[in-house]
Amino acid sequence: MSDRDERSGTFSGLTESEAREFHSIFVSSFVIFTLVAIAAHVLVWMWRPWLPGIHGYAEIDTGIKTAQLLVSQYIG
Repeated sequence: MSDRDERSGTFSGLTESEAREFHSIFVSSFVIFTLVAIAAHVLVWMWRPWLPGIHGYAEIDTGIKTAQLLVSQYIG
């Protein structure tokens, strides 16, 4: 009966210990997600920088033409 009394006064319906456990799991999951997102952004930046290089975005056109040439060789 005391468990029901503890739950009735909270907005989420969790006891304080359950709320602390949920919070710790949520925070650790958020930290892991953030680290994975940072690593993904760094890898994409290394692969293709978001800001243009010295030759601008002309290098992207060259890459697209090369990819089209390779694909056309395998398809046609």
